[in-house]
Amino acid sequence: MKIVFFVHCFFPDHFYGTETYTLELAKNYKSWGHEVVIVSALFQGEPAAEQLVTTYQHEGFEVVCIDKNKIPHSTIKETYYQAEMRPVLTDLLAELKPDIVHVTHLINHTSALLEATKALGIPTYATFTDFFGFCLTNKLEAADGALCAGPSPSRSNCVACYLKESARTANDGWLKYAKNGTSAKLIASVATTLRKLPGIKNGVFDTTIDYIADRPDILGALYNGSYSGAVAPTTFLKEAYVNNDIKVPMKTLWFGIDVDRTEKPERPADHIPTIGFIGQIAPHKGTDLLIDAFNRLPVGSARLLIYGPTDQDPAYMEELKAKSAGTQIEFRGVFESKDMANILRDMDTLVIPSRWYENSPLVLLNALATHTPALVSDVRGMTEFVEAGVNGEIFDRGSAEDLYRKLSVWVANPKKLYELAKTTTYERTPEIMAKETFAMYMKTAG
Repeated sequence: MKIVFFVHCFFPDHFYGTETYTLELAKNYKSWGHEVVIVSALFQGEPAAEQLVTTYQHEGFEVVCIDKNKIPHSTIKETYYQAEMRPVLTDLLAELKPDIVHVTHLINHTSALLEATKALGIPTYATFTDFFGFCLTNKLEAADGALCAGPSPSRSNCVACYLKESARTANDGWLKYAKNGTSAKLIASVATTLRKLPGIKNGVFDTTIDYIADRPDILGALYNGSYSGAVAPTTFLKEAYVNNDIKVPMKTLWFGIDVDRTEKPERPADHIPTIGFIGQIAPHKGTDLLIDAFNRLPVGSARLLIYGPTDQDPAYMEELKAKSAGTQIEFRGVFESKDMANILRDMDTLVIPSRWYENSPLVLLNALATHTPALVSDVRGMTEFVEAGVNGEIFDRGSAEDLYRKLSVWVANPKKLYELAKTTTYERTPEIMAKETFAMYMKTAG
């Protein structure tokens, strides 16, 4: 059987959770004798390729790469449905002739891919790795910072998120007021009425609101009419899609982890508890919450190691560095995936202080698999895997105070933390995950 994966970006330049998940499925399918091709893309703004479609090899796989610099999006609609992509994707599919298409992310390809696979009669499956199918920002976080359930009937909450994001760099004009979440919500509500007035109706702003308002309906129709089945890596994500009218047959399958599961070494009596953070260094990831909580601990009672790219948000990074000056906080940059086990082995706990709905982050599963207790925000995409007092603890989302309280208990009694390593585990492997995912194709085909 020939399986073609479509993913928004891929190794070697992109190496986060979705890319790793795609590669693990591909490796297992190939080991069972199937032919696998991966179709990826260059984001517009990245260094351009010489041609629209190029190919390269990665770990024995043919990777086809579409350069979005050559078919850039210019409107909100083109970020989720771009008609110009359909003939490119149709020609590519006609050349590759897959028996199965498995989409692990639609960004860059856009939902025009689903029109192409349906027209060609190719059974198409998905892994929903985030909230792209119904959420404009993919984060399911409201403009005021609260967690969101999905688009409202009027879509005004989606418009509010757009206004807030657009206002980040606005220093004059009415849009600057949307920098405040509450103001963004108010402006969004008023905008749905104001845009009907002469001079606004049919203008650029009015069209943008239409594109935002239409997004859930367009994606919902294409998902429901094109996907034969889908994987959701958490029960929470599955429920979120179902609650937002995605009717694709879905199965909850936890991700598998390929990592050295050797037990942690015994900590000597003079060991200082090591707290870790691995991930994007950005406001929605809550790195600032962790630093604020850590700085309240007694001086010299623990150390904090922060791994992640330092150039994603320069202003935010400068703020974090200022808070960390003169403390036992180290920014260690990024590392290769092969080093994950060794880095986690040196940590006594991994903290994931995210403000948004994380969805089965692979770093969490890697931590549990390497017997590293996790301290996570109280959001269901993570708490599904963490049992307080067994393999970690849970703190109130967005609360540096509660995060400090949880850390202080462990720092005051490190042996309690070290004992948790003995009951922290995650046994699910990529092979198990791949077998169950492949079975979905067979069940649907049958």
